[in-house]
Amino acid sequence: MPHWLVIDLEATTDEGGWPITEMEIIEIGATLVDRKGREVDHFQRFVKPTRRPLLTPFCRELTHITQANIDAAQPLGEVWAFFERWLGQHHTHLEGWVSWGDYDRKQLLQEWQRLQLDSVLAKVQHMNLKQRFAKARRLERPLGLNGALQLAGLQFTGQQHRALEDARNTARLLPLVLPL
Repeated sequence: MPHWLVIDLEATTDEGGWPITEMEIIEIGATLVDRKGREVDHFQRFVKPTRRPLLTPFCRELTHITQANIDAAQPLGEVWAFFERWLGQHHTHLEGWVSWGDYDRKQLLQEWQRLQLDSVLAKVQHMNLKQRFAKARRLERPLGLNGALQLAGLQFTGQQHRALEDARNTARLLPLVLPL
């Protein structure tokens, strides 16, 4: 049975936002789901940023990720190796990977290039579920994750702006746009 991997990243930022080139991943959350959106497995790790190792107060408040979480984490190169090993157990069933919007894809591409990392994900299709959901619902503009869940009659579960919870909530919308 084919599976979809839903990924969400949290990254360094400050009030008003930073350009993507300034942001670094601080948390990776991923849920592997079947076509009905049921979780098969999941992955979550904090990541230690190297260029700006101190989180801004805004970033800590937004994500509820503490400086201690980050200080105890490993850099992305090491965390990505763990991720690829975890994904390796499932890649034969992987139909593609999904994110809410295009930020996560762009951030990963940037980091893979910067750190010269290879990824299974570079070889499978990516789906921007934010755009697909908007098209399926004939919306003029795409909605944020919370707004899309509400439109679908669902409540956000867990803590917003935490990678695994955001990925799991995104996965709940996947069956609404995938043909069965």
